[in-house]
Amino acid sequence: WYEFFPRYCPTEKKHGTFADCEKLLPSISEMGFDVVYLPPIHPIGRTKRRGKNNAVIAGLDDVGSPWAIGSEEGGHAAIHPALGTMEDFERFVNKAKELGLDVALDLALQCSPDHPYVREHPEWFRQRPDGTVQYAENPPKKYEDIYPLNFETENWRELWEEIRRVVLFWIGKGVRIFRVDNPHTKPFAFWEWLITEVKQDHPDVFFLSEAFTRPKIMQRLAKAGFSQSYTYFTWRYTRREFVEYLTQLTRSDLRDFFRPNFWPNTPDILPEHLQYGGRSAFIARYLLAATLSSNTGIYGPAFELCAKDALPGREEYLHSEKYEVRKWNLDDPASLRHIIAGVNRIRRENPALQTTWNLEFFDTDNENILCYGKATEDGENALIIVVNLDPFHTQSGRVKIPVERLGLGEKTPYMVHDLIGDDKFVWEGGRNFVEIDPRVMPGFIFRVRRKLRRENDFDYFM
Repeated sequence: WYEFFPRYCPTEKKHGTFADCEKLLPSISEMGFDVVYLPPIHPIGRTKRRGKNNAVIAGLDDVGSPWAIGSEEGGHAAIHPALGTMEDFERFVNKAKELGLDVALDLALQCSPDHPYVREHPEWFRQRPDGTVQYAENPPKKYEDIYPLNFETENWRELWEEIRRVVLFWIGKGVRIFRVDNPHTKPFAFWEWLITEVKQDHPDVFFLSEAFTRPKIMQRLAKAGFSQSYTYFTWRYTRREFVEYLTQLTRSDLRDFFRPNFWPNTPDILPEHLQYGGRSAFIARYLLAATLSSNTGIYGPAFELCAKDALPGREEYLHSEKYEVRKWNLDDPASLRHIIAGVNRIRRENPALQTTWNLEFFDTDNENILCYGKATEDGENALIIVVNLDPFHTQSGRVKIPVERLGLGEKTPYMVHDLIGDDKFVWEGGRNFVEIDPRVMPGFIFRVRRKLRRENDFDYFM
């Protein structure tokens, strides 16, 4: 998945359009992504609009948060006028499909105070004792630019039917993937009903759950029918944390229903290790996300360019694109584009990386080095991934590979081919030495090449 804000503008204009977005699609496709995910594309309310850096008072030129959905121009089935027309959006979707990309839309079931629903269906919202509509709160935060829908209203049936109508509307425009914002704040019964209703006629439609909440609730949403789920990968740092968390995801009964999607960053989350770890931290996190899980995504422009500036003491971007139009120089020579493209190419060329469930961790004698393997059932495609979790220092140590499962003996030499740097090494037996300088590359993706005939002749390793 590659996420970007459609109002991102590569020109000197103040606000991007879907026509501008079309120009970004070839490079996203060339980087090897499958899905282009757009935050809400709907009209944005003006009442209580947030300013830059989530300021409570907005300036006259502030564009507001796309998640404050709805204005006099329309609601969840409308396009923000500055982005273009519905025909422009459909052309964008078709252009993406020509390049092998699917377009995912954000399904955020909330409204600005200016949304037509507030005027036409006040019964769909909770009322305060003074008769005003209750805005969203997550103490101590107050989101006065957002009204949550009341799924417990006496008129719940009409509300549910309207949301189904909105989803089917966008399906009719060519959208097959929805990233659902905060699904854990809505009833489980609603999601079971909606996903079942939609999939009756559109079984290929896909829902991603964006629920960073308690594990049992995340798991319950997966059981309700969500196709994939965000995870705690973003906040796993140490070797022990990775082993414990991934073992839980891949070796427990979670694997029967919970399909993880690993995101190193999102517009809401700039974790500390990306704020301080520099370029090597970004590369290492993408290596981990793209090889530990078969599903991964990035908040693209910020990740490509290693954007690290945060609000003091927070895991939030300074000058967040949620509240203003950012201009990214995606042609910057320091961009990670070629590295991301290389990792995605490796994913496509190696079937072992196209599933999450074949993950196996290997022992190391250095806690800063994470080593794990993935292989196809027939063993023809076997990979060993080694990542330095320390973004600042060279780390070295020995990794222990279960060579018997590779059909090799303890004294049998075999080649490992680093698919990132194209270097080749001959290893022997289970314990082998690695050294990783994060300033060069913070990890290796080794393809195991077995010896077929003559010894000491690399041409005969396949």
